[in-house]
Amino acid sequence: MLVSSRVQALLTRERLLLSELLAFLETQGAPPEALTHVRQTITNLDESFLLVVVGEFNAGKSSFLNALLGSAVLPEGVTPTTDRIYVLTHGERGEPETTSDPFVVRLRVPLEALEGVALVDTPGTNAIIRQHQTLTEGFLPRADLVLFLTSADRPFTESERQFLDLARRWGRSVIMVVNKADLLETPETREQVRHFVEAGARGVLGLAPPVFLVSARGEQRGGDEGFRAFRAALSARLSETERTRLKLESPLAAAREILGGEERRAHAARETLRQDLETLRDLERQRERHRETMLGELDGQLNRVTRILSEFEARADKFIDDHLRISRFRELMNTRKLEERFREEAVRDLPEAIERQFATMIDRFVEANLHFWEDVQSFLIRRAPQQEVARTRFSYDRAALLEGIAGSAQRHLEDVTQQQLARELSQGAEDAMRGVLGAGGLGIGIGAVTMAVASTAFVDFTGVLAGLAIGGIGLFVLPAKRLQALRQLRTRVAQMREALEEIVRREYAREQERADARLADAMRPYTRFTELETARLAGAEERSVGLRAQIEALSGEVKALSA
Repeated sequence: MLVSSRVQALLTRERLLLSELLAFLETQGAPPEALTHVRQTITNLDESFLLVVVGEFNAGKSSFLNALLGSAVLPEGVTPTTDRIYVLTHGERGEPETTSDPFVVRLRVPLEALEGVALVDTPGTNAIIRQHQTLTEGFLPRADLVLFLTSADRPFTESERQFLDLARRWGRSVIMVVNKADLLETPETREQVRHFVEAGARGVLGLAPPVFLVSARGEQRGGDEGFRAFRAALSARLSETERTRLKLESPLAAAREILGGEERRAHAARETLRQDLETLRDLERQRERHRETMLGELDGQLNRVTRILSEFEARADKFIDDHLRISRFRELMNTRKLEERFREEAVRDLPEAIERQFATMIDRFVEANLHFWEDVQSFLIRRAPQQEVARTRFSYDRAALLEGIAGSAQRHLEDVTQQQLARELSQGAEDAMRGVLGAGGLGIGIGAVTMAVASTAFVDFTGVLAGLAIGGIGLFVLPAKRLQALRQLRTRVAQMREALEEIVRREYAREQERADARLADAMRPYTRFTELETARLAGAEERSVGLRAQIEALSGEVKALSA
């Protein structure tokens, strides 16, 4: 390669640019293969000019190269004979040399045409052994110039089109060669094939590379006109100036593709973050809808409790009105029997009804709460990252944090049980009613507390007789006492209704707060992650724009070398 002070300066700037690109990719957690490509590209700056020959295995690559070199250097055959990448360089002929890569073999041949050039023969793009194509595609980013070989009997196949698209992505300079042109019997047929290949290459590359129709077999047998034209064009492309330009341009094209891959990955990450932020907002909306739904249901459940107490109050009112009369004076003196009748006629199944209503409320609350957390889990499962070919730092972190939120949902499902919530509600009812109404005893359930409260109504009712002598009961005193008993009864029922509502609302609110806090705690790390990643990606986008500007500026200077 022609190394002038101008070229040396460009080489130094390219190395610096590629080093900056490598550092940028490392900080962004880029896939390992991207980092490998950049390191290889830096190494390529110090290697010989790489002239890489690619094509399907039956396109006659080996015979083409033997004709080009004027010597039977490579084996020829109708089956894939090249299962390695052969790198041919100028020098005294010797035994094949192995390299650090087990699939790459170096051959030295005494050919001045190869001086300063490494000619690379690759396996076929459609080889039967899949490893062949992997080797070919892996070596392509290192090429400074690509000789793309197709066959006149099967020009521009689908596998060749796909491989040419790969060359376009890496920005490789391409020369199209159609081998076996001796099979085309008329000039018209030759022109049809030329136009077909040109059109195909133009459609893939977006430009029209030179196309040469050659016959390797004809060249080996005495000479081929197409081959002579090809040699002349190749010689011009491999001149010192042009070779230097291509050698400097190849790393920039590789850098452009690698940076483009990172930009596409960053764009996908930004889109994922956008969707994840919407997911978090959706979870908040779900939580709020869940709260509103539960409050609405709670009002309905409490209305049913109120109806049960109202029915008890109506029965108790009737009992007091019927029994607290002078005509039933003797019956009033038998308080034990009166209490039994009060329980039978007024209390009835009040404790059981309250117990059933509380059980219904608990069941419904638990069911709705568990459904909400199941929805959270399924929602997060849908947002979990799919299996990726290359797992990056972003995908690992995101996966771990989403799993953390889902794990919190699972733990909540495991922790919140019907028995636990029923125990908390019943204990709360017991404590609240004992405090408000003075019910004694420990370890009693909501039904028993309700029974105790109902019994106080009877005590209030019979208590109006305390201190009254037989002669003291008159026509006006007893009706007044009956009114007093009714008022005390209503006060007790109102206190019980307020206590029950306070208990239920408090326990609902307490459990909802616990659920909200758990969801908020689970979401907080991921919310923070999305904020940090959004900021990181914004900075990365700015740095990427700067790197791309440097690539384009250097590319412009390299192109000017041939001016």
